Amino acid sequence: MIKGISYLSFENGLSNNESIDSALSQTKSNGFDALELSVSSEGVINTNSTKPECEIIRKKIDDSGIFVDSIATGMSWSDSPTSDDESIRKKSISLHQDSIKVASYLECKALLFVPGVVKSPISPEIVRYDRALERLREAINQMLPIAEDLNVDLCMENVWNGFFYSPIELRDFVDSFDSSRLGVYLDIGNLIGYQQYPPHWIELLNSRIKRVQIKDFQENFDWTGGFSFCDIGAGDVPWRETIAALNSIEYNSTIIAEMLPWDETILSRTSAAMDQLFNFK
Repeated sequence: MIKGISYLSFENGLSNNESIDSALSQTKSNGFDALELSVSSEGVINTNSTKPECEIIRKKIDDSGIFVDSIATGMSWSDSPTSDDESIRKKSISLHQDSIKVASYLECKALLFVPGVVKSPISPEIVRYDRALERLREAINQMLPIAEDLNVDLCMENVWNGFFYSPIELRDFVDSFDSSRLGVYLDIGNLIGYQQYPPHWIELLNSRIKRVQIKDFQENFDWTGGFSFCDIGAGDVPWRETIAALNSIEYNSTIIAEMLPWDETILSRTSAAMDQLFNFK
């Protein structure tokens, strides 16, 4: 497995060319081997980024020695492929199709995307489950041909979106498409927030897991219902069993830590915690 860090864990993310240089430098100086990029509708890497622009960024990556083979997008939170608004659905599909192309320009082999929203604290819209499921299917059917042509894996992330809270449903949904390019970007910490056991998800999803993201989560359950994300190793993720499950399915790609909000020691703390848990060093 490859020790990596998400763009979200840096101060101001990847807002400009200088921040990409800084992120690559900080990734290396804090002991990470990989960096996950981001693409959105605006910013230094966006859905209108051209191949020559991406080649310049890729040159910086290659010169740095940092491993970069995945890119993430959260555009579904504002432009959901499952929205009741048809114009938003069409916009979402177009944005994600363009994101696949940008991923290819950057020589990234995987695109993390949020598979729409049923109900979420992040989005104001509430969509009936069966409609969301069918709309997501329609969206993926329009995204997959591009992904297959460009050799980019489409990786659905499990997030707090009221959607796919069963590993069996998610497994069967992925299997309903005749394509090895569709898979899961498993976020370990997100599972704890809806009372799930990560090792079981890993066992059930198995090779459908294309990439893995980690954070930790502390439920602090009491009558006030408190919870919080926290430093890796300080929460309720069963790390020993989770890592054993990843080893059992022979997962050997990136482990991307997504730690926020940013503070001056978040990178060094996260790096040390990952070394201790995963025995990276």
